[in-house]
Parts: sequence; C-alpha cells; structure tokens
Amino acid sequence: MLPAAPRHLAGRILHASKSPLFVSQCLFKPTFSALAQAAPGPSQSARLAGSIGASARSFSTRGSNLSATPRHGGGSQLLRFIASSRRPALIARHVRQFSASPLRRDDSSKEVTHEKEHHLHDSKTEFGRSEKASKAAQVNLSARLRKDPGTTGFSGFADIWRLLKIARPEAKWLGAAFLCLLVSSAISMSIPFSIGKILDAATASGEEGTLFGLPMNQFYMALAGVLCVGAMANYGRIILLRVVGERIVSRLRTLLYRRTYTQDAEFFDANRVGDLISKLSSDTIIVAKSITQNISDGLRALVSGAAGLVMMLYTSAALTGVMSLMIPPIGIGAFFYGRTIRNISRKIQKAIGDATKVAEERLGNVRTSQAFAGEAQEVGRYNKQVRKIFKLGVKEALASATFFSTTGFAGNITILAILVFGSQQVKSGAISIGELTSFLMYTAYAGSSLFGLSSFYSELMKGVGAASRLFELQDREPSHSLTKGKKIESAKGTITFEDVVFSYPTRPAVTIFEGLNFSIPPGSNVSIVGPSGGGKSTVSSLLLRFYSPNSGRILINGMDLEELNIKSLRRKIGVVSQEPVLFSGTISENIAYGKPNATREEIVQAARRANCQFISDFPDGLETYVGPRGTQLSGGQRQRIAIARAIVKEPDIIILDEATSALDAESETLVNEALQKLMQGSTTTISIAHRLSTIKRSERIIVLGADGRVAEEGTYAELTGRDGAFSKLMESQLGGGPEEEREVVMARREMDITEREADEAERIREEEERIREEEEERERREREGEESARNAEESDDEAEVVRERVKEEEKR
Repeated sequence: MLPAAPRHLAGRILHASKSPLFVSQCLFKPTFSALAQAAPGPSQSARLAGSIGASARSFSTRGSNLSATPRHGGGSQLLRFIASSRRPALIARHVRQFSASPLRRDDSSKEVTHEKEHHLHDSKTEFGRSEKASKAAQVNLSARLRKDPGTTGFSGFADIWRLLKIARPEAKWLGAAFLCLLVSSAISMSIPFSIGKILDAATASGEEGTLFGLPMNQFYMALAGVLCVGAMANYGRIILLRVVGERIVSRLRTLLYRRTYTQDAEFFDANRVGDLISKLSSDTIIVAKSITQNISDGLRALVSGAAGLVMMLYTSAALTGVMSLMIPPIGIGAFFYGRTIRNISRKIQKAIGDATKVAEERLGNVRTSQAFAGEAQEVGRYNKQVRKIFKLGVKEALASATFFSTTGFAGNITILAILVFGSQQVKSGAISIGELTSFLMYTAYAGSSLFGLSSFYSELMKGVGAASRLFELQDREPSHSLTKGKKIESAKGTITFEDVVFSYPTRPAVTIFEGLNFSIPPGSNVSIVGPSGGGKSTVSSLLLRFYSPNSGRILINGMDLEELNIKSLRRKIGVVSQEPVLFSGTISENIAYGKPNATREEIVQAARRANCQFISDFPDGLETYVGPRGTQLSGGQRQRIAIARAIVKEPDIIILDEATSALDAESETLVNEALQKLMQGSTTTISIAHRLSTIKRSERIIVLGADGRVAEEGTYAELTGRDGAFSKLMESQLGGGPEEEREVVMARREMDITEREADEAERIREEEERIREEEEERERREREGEESARNAEESDDEAEVVRERVKEEEKR
C-alpha cells in the first residue's frame, strides 16, 4: 500500500506519464498481490480493504485532474476501481481481473518499450488464480511431522530420560556390561599408582625392596595377571554393548515400521516417504548408539575421572587444587558445545531425509528421467541436497575443532602448571618423584575423562535430536483405529451414500462432495463417471475407509462404515487400480498377497481366470521374479496379475479404478475378458471409468457433477437418450474440433471393435462347441468300432470252438 507521504508524488507520476495504467500497476500491484495471495481472515481483509479504499479516495481527490485528460483514463479507471471496493472478495476478484487485463496506451504514443514490458508481463502471468486455487492454498498439514521437534525441560533432559528408558528391556545385560566397566576401569586406574610406586622403589638406595609385601618379580607377575583380567572385562563390556545396541536398533525399527503402517491416509498425504525412511534407518542407529556405546563411554569417563580425582587428592591436595581450576570453564564450554551439536545434528538428519527422499523418488522413476535425458538434472538435484549436508558437516566440524582445540590447549597449560608447581614440591620433599609421576598420569586420565564426558554429552545430544523425531512418530495416534469396531461377515448388501459431505484433510477448504446421495444394489455392475477432479476416485477411498466423511453416512447392508472394523471391511473389498502396484518378488507371491494363506491350486485358478496365460512363456512360471514394482512385466501383464490378486481374494465388492485406461488395444481386450470373469456371480462391481466400452458394459451409470452431487443416473440407453449431464460429458470428451472429431472416430472404432470382439468371441465359442461335438462323435465312433471288433473276435472264438467240436465228433 502507498504510504500517505508519497501519495501526491504518485499522482504527479501518473499525471506526467503517457501510460498511466502501466505506472498504476507498478505502484499498486505489490499490494494487490499480497492481498490476493495471503488469503487473510475476514477482519484483516476488511481492514486492508478499508485502508486501500481510504488511500485511493485521498489519492483520487488530490489527482482529480487526471480524469480531465482522456489519456489519463486508465489511471482514473484504476482509482475508481479501488475507491469503489468495499469487500475483500471483490477486491481479490477485481485484482485478478485487473492483472489479467491488457494495458492501454494512447494511439498516438509510440512507446515500443512499453509494449515489450507489457508482453513480458503477460508471459509471466499466463495463468491466473481461480477461486478454487485460493481455497486450495488453505492447506492443513497438522498431520505432518515437524522437521525440528522441540525438547522439553532444561536442554531436553525430559527427552534424555525417555531416551534412556528405551534400553529398559536390556537392563540385565546392561548391568553386566556396567560391572565389566567397573572392573576394567578400576584396573586401569591402578596402573599410575603402581608405576609411581615402582619408580620410587627403583630410585631408592639399597637392596631391592618389596611392593605390597611381594618381591618385585612376583609383583610384576601379579600386575600382568591383573591386566589380563582388565582386558577380559573390557572385552565383555564391548561385546555386551554391541549386542544390546543391535537388539535396540531391531526393536526400534520394527516398532516404528509397525507404527508407520498403522497411520491413516492423511499422515501419508502430509509426510514424505524419504523422511520416514530416514527415521527408520539413520535415526534408529544414532539412538541405539547413544544409549549403548555412548553411555558406556560416558560412564567409563565418569568413573575414571572420579577415581582419578580421588587418587590425585590422595597423592597431593595442593596439585589437585591447581588442576581443578580448569574444570569449570571446560564444563561450561562442554555444555554449550553439546547444545550446538544437538541443533546441528537435527538439521543434518533433516537434510539426510531430504536427500533420501530425492534419491528414492528419482531412482524409482529412473526410466522416465533417462527418456527425457535428465540424468545431469537429477544428479544436480541430488548434489544440491548433498551440499546442504556437507555445509552442516562443516559447521559441526568447526564447532568440534574449536571446542576440542581450546580444551586441549587448556589441558596442556594445566599440565605445564602442574610440572612447575610439582617440581617445587619434589625439591621441598613434599612429594616423591614417583608420586609426581602418578599425579601427572592421573591428570592425563582425568583430562581424557573430561574430554570423554564432553564427547559423551555431544553424542547424547545427537541421540536426543534423533530420538525426538522418533518419539513424534511413535506418539502420533491415527485418526481411526484399524482394529476397533464391529467385524463384518459379509459386504454383499446395498451400498448407500447418504448426504455425504467430504473434503480432503490437507485441503479442508476444497469441498469434493456436497450432499452426495446414491445407492448401489448388491451384485450389480455400476460405473461412476464425471468430470476430471469430480471425486470419482474419492468414492473408492471413502469405501475403503482411507478417509471419513465430514458429515453424512456411508452404509453397506444398513451398517455404517464408521462403526465397522476397518481391517475386516477391507478384506471384503478387492481393488484394481489404474496403475497396478506389484511388489518385488515372484508372480505367485504377488497374486497370494490378496490372500496370504492361498493354496497353490487357488493361485493357479486365479491366474487362469485373469487370462495370465503369458506365465507359461516364462521359464520359472509362477516363480518368475517381477522386479521392483513389477518393472520386468508389461503394463497389461501387471494389470492381469493385479486382477488375479483381486480374484484370489474372493471379494464381495470389487472396485475397478480406470483399470484399462493406460493399456493398448490388445492388452485391453485381454484385461476386459478377465474383468468379465471377475464380475460374474454375486460380486458388486464399481467401475471408475471414462472408456466408452467400460461404461456400456455397466448395468447402471452414476454421473457425478462438478458441484459434488449426483447429476443423473440410469442405464446407458436412458442417459444417452436425454440431453443431460452424461450426454454433455460425452460431448465434451468426444465432440468439438478436428482433434475431438478424431476422438469421435476413435470412439466409434472402439465401439465397432467391441462389437467385432463380441462377434469374434461368439464365433470362437461356436467353433469350440463344434469341435467339442466332433470330438465327442469321433470318440463315440471309436468306442463303437472297438466294441464291434470285440464282438467280432468273440464270434471268431465261438466259431473256432464249434469247428473243434465238429472235428472231435468226426473223429469219433
């Protein structure tokens, strides 16, 4: 909006300009764009509208002489438009119309530059924002997992405690590992004390003495045995913690994968798959490491540091006081370093999730990228994500380098101070050479323990950053449970939509259905048609309970879907989608996915009913590997396997979501034959279709309107006989200019092909019947011939017997 001070100046600019409308657009367009795109609330919109109106009226008063000159008509038109606006909706609509209107200039003007600017402006605003786009901009992403979940408590100690609770089932093994830790740490801390005593004994005058009542040789042997025990304890600690860590990773991944799979469709609409994969892979490893190996290292540093401090006090309290001066600044630095590392770690995990998402999506569609020669573009897109991770890694490296170099310098200065002060202590006889050596070693142990605690804290903060992302997924409850509700025994009843109002959770302002009403009788074959974006596929999503209506009811045999067990309902529904999804595995595994306990015979029968004869062309038959997403098969082959998967399920309701729209004519013919077999019997079939051949085969057609209601319904003959929504829809798809005329011709050819296919199928059936009858006649004749031959043989045998008897009689 123009401030009060420059308004008069704006009027003078408009007055002096030969193209006032163009200048006006430049002056007011930022305000209009902000108002049209921000979609503010009613009260804010009213204030903005009032402010613009007041500014415009003041501007119009001061520059009223603009309207006196014809060439300033554009500026006057703009001022009148602003001053007359009172409602935000009108302002936004006029702004869009105004932005789309061509700029005017005086006919006598020769401003070629202005025309170029106007052309450039139009090329950038080729598509204006519709009212539906403004509604769609009101996005609800409440189901999206936060990129950087906050922590509760001081430095996230609440999350730290919850992080430690993950290891509770492994408490017994962690206790054994902690015991091994205590043994190995105690033995390690005894080494400086022993070395000090050995040096004192070595520098003492006289005969070889004893240590702890043992001769020196025996003491050395005993010390070697103690060190072996320490090594064994350290081995036990490491192996126990590694095994426990792997168990925790496995349990976390299984738990989170199960939790992810139980989420509702709204969750997957709002979250990217790459982020979820990152949580299941890298985040779980970081969390497991934080509560096993990292805690072990932290406890070891804590025990070693505490034991070293006690031994330093025992050796020399004065030297301990000098050394302890460095503990507070290092501790404070470690605290802030840990917080910095935690924040950077969260950002790194988010960037890794983004990179994983890019790689998963692009590599999953690598053929499309290669077809458009987009390899370099995709590599560049992935490198962009990698560079983000690299920059964050550099920040982490700088923070680590700054902290550890500073603390290392401080530790070296501390050792130097101890040497200076300790040498004075040795000269004065306060301590011995061996005690000073032991103290220096304990100082090194304590310093390394302090560094270990700093590293432990930073790694723990990384674990907290990763765990907070996992906890958010673990704590999210889906909007509806998959296992609660009444189990349905049969779904063969009438399907009824009663006053259904629905909008997708992520786009609540865009209403898909507004009082949708229709019913589908059991065992019928119904097609649902409508304009693009009219909600045809949404019907199947509602029937499968991926979403719930905002209001109204969906009934099956009089039972409300909201009261039914979702799993039992989905077991009664088979789905064949436009893009069939096959899983990496064999053909038999993909068919049996519809019925995990299916027998081999059931799989074979389902494949035959789905016209999957192509399986016999594969060397491995049903055990042929289909590749990731079925990439080793053609589109028609994948579709027929998807149909077999639905057939083996023996569903009460089958949903065909444009199952043949992406197939060629030959594949479509085979798939349609398979669908015909699938639709036989008492199964209720719902076809989401736009192919004329599919629509004509339906018993009833439900036409959805653009207003979210049923426009009309009836048989194909009834709807084509009316001048209604269905006829207009067909005209919009098949009528119009040359391109549309070709579509009409193709549609007619498709109808002719369908009729010829039916005639050909009938001819084939008659030919098969004739061949079968001929085979039966041939078999009958063969049986009669065999019987005649047997009779002839029997007659010959009887004649031979008679002749023998005659001969015997003659002899007598």
